[in-house]
Amino acid sequence: MSELTLYTNSMSRGNTVDLMLEILAVPYNRIELAYGEQMHTAEYLAINPMGKVPALVDGNNIITETAAICLYLADKFIEKGFAPAFDSPQRAAYYRWFFFTAGPIEAAFTADQMGLELNEEQQKMSGFGSFKRVMDTLETGLANADPYICGKQLTAVDVYVGSFLVFLAKYNLIEISPVMKSYLTALSLNAEFKAKMES
Repeated sequence: MSELTLYTNSMSRGNTVDLMLEILAVPYNRIELAYGEQMHTAEYLAINPMGKVPALVDGNNIITETAAICLYLADKFIEKGFAPAFDSPQRAAYYRWFFFTAGPIEAAFTADQMGLELNEEQQKMSGFGSFKRVMDTLETGLANADPYICGKQLTAVDVYVGSFLVFLAKYNLIEISPVMKSYLTALSLNAEFKAKMES
């Protein structure tokens, strides 16, 4: 089996990948890169030309983007049970909420933090529309969690979405609704998720 190496920074989205790897309980090398010069060396830019973290190296495979890394790891170690079976109907929600969080939610959150308010015409052109619409859509999805996004099984999408919500709640960046609170409570009751979030 290839040796996994994670390039990250403790103040980055790489924390979600750390959490995923710890929950999977697989060995990996962790290389902390400082923002700035260390992320822009020729050696690291050969791994990620964006000069950003996280990036995962698995043998000859390079995976960047937090969601893609979590998906890759869950499938690589599918026997660990953190991804629905490939022929499972739960794959629909699994993919949907992974990419909704990585796409519209990330974009809407960034725009909101920058103080950008799109007018009606701009909302039609953007992939997320408005911050409120995005968060309302997420809330609708989480209302169907039972208690996790894919039902009774904690999966990588819960690690990804849950980590994002925990971050938003920790820094009071959004108002946590009763539906979100119920979902986060379910995650906090999961021994694996809770232990790793608290460590």
